[in-house]
Amino acid sequence: MQFQWYPGHMTKAKRAMQEDLKLIDVIIELVDSRVPYSSKNPDIDQMANGKSRILLMNKCDLADTNVTDEWIKYYEDKGYFVVRVNSKSGSGVKAVHEVIQKACRDKIERDRRRGILNRPIRAMIVGIPNVGKSTFINSFAGKACTKTGNKPGVTRGKQWIRLNKKVELLDTPGILWPKFEDQKVGLNLAFIGSIKDELYNIYELSLLLIKFLVEEYPDVIAEFYGIENSTDEVKLIESIAERRGYLKSGAQYDFDKVAKCLIADFRQGKLGKISLERPC
Repeated sequence: MQFQWYPGHMTKAKRAMQEDLKLIDVIIELVDSRVPYSSKNPDIDQMANGKSRILLMNKCDLADTNVTDEWIKYYEDKGYFVVRVNSKSGSGVKAVHEVIQKACRDKIERDRRRGILNRPIRAMIVGIPNVGKSTFINSFAGKACTKTGNKPGVTRGKQWIRLNKKVELLDTPGILWPKFEDQKVGLNLAFIGSIKDELYNIYELSLLLIKFLVEEYPDVIAEFYGIENSTDEVKLIESIAERRGYLKSGAQYDFDKVAKCLIADFRQGKLGKISLERPC
């Protein structure tokens, strides 16, 4: 399977972000804690141009806690300010206020020496589609400021949000990059829903997810669905179909229905805390 998705509006959004970065003091980038490398846009690194960087490990409730710890150390060693957050529940969100002040300490001190007091910090919120930016902003601001959705492409335009006297946020659309050099990155983004489901075969995707889970988390499928364990992906799909009654006319297995169910259960965290990649 080949994975790629870069619609025209993303090119326009990237150009706008490059212009807006001139106004920005700090970049706050959200990544999905299940895939902190695959969900981190390399184009942002090229555009950052020395800006302070905060990395939010979002959806931490869905990821393997020990693996997330490894990723936090990995990115802190690279100079990022890293915060573990769960935007839906609000866990970790308050800590971001303090981290913004810490990341912009030098800028605040420069302003003070110049006699510029109380100028709000301007932060740009960036991230790939469906990583939870809008949910984070609404939780961070304590009110519904942006549209949210569980599919990529909800936020299309930029908007400024004044949180308080100290911080202003610039929300931006979720953008990917023109080409995935490593198709494993594209696969991981398909698993978490950052690439539109209509662009690939959901059954084939489910088989690849099962293959990964059998290797890395061997008991989660059998335990969650109450079926006999196996290392055979197709046999597991058939067992889930029998268990859930996912059949078509003629008592044929409804493989597409099983595939959609399995992918949805993974994305919602029903299979447990699962990370799809580890730091090298």
